Amino acid sequence: MAEFISHSPAETQSLGERWGCAAQHGLVIGLSGDLGAGKTQLVKGIARGLGITARVHSPTFTLVNEYGGGRLRLFHLDLYRLETRGQMVSAGLEEFLQPDGVTVIEWAERRLGKHSTFNIQHPTSNSEKERWVKIEIIGESERKIIYDDFGA
Repeated sequence: MAEFISHSPAETQSLGERWGCAAQHGLVIGLSGDLGAGKTQLVKGIARGLGITARVHSPTFTLVNEYGGGRLRLFHLDLYRLETRGQMVSAGLEEFLQPDGVTVIEWAERRLGKHSTFNIQHPTSNSEKERWVKIEIIGESERKIIYDDFGA
C-alpha cells in the first residue's frame, strides 16, 4: 500500500497523469472519498497521462463518460446516485469492470452496496488489474491519497 500527500489540485492531477502514462489495457481504478476530496481531479490527470485532450468532468448525472483520442479509451463512472449493486447491474455498468481501455470508478464503495465501507484491501471487480484508491481530506488544499494495486 502506498500513500501520497497532495498539497493542491495540480499535484493530485500530476499523480493521476503518472498513473495514466503507466496504465495498461484493462485497468480498473476504484476511487473513494468525500465530496470535494479530489476524485475528479485525479481522473483529469489520468486522462492527460493517457493522451486524452477532451475536457474531463464528473459523470454524476450520466453515470458514464467515455473519452477517446488517447493511447487507451477512458471510461469514467460515477456511482454516487446509485445506492445498490443491483442498480449498477440494471444500469449496465458491470461491463466496464473488464474494460476495453481503462475504467475509473468514483464512489467505488457503492458497488459493494449502500451500507458497505470501502476496504482498500479487498478488491471487488472481475478485472485482473485493479488499483483501489482512498482520498482523505486533511486540510483546505491537502489530501492523503492511499492506494494499492491488485492483480497487476
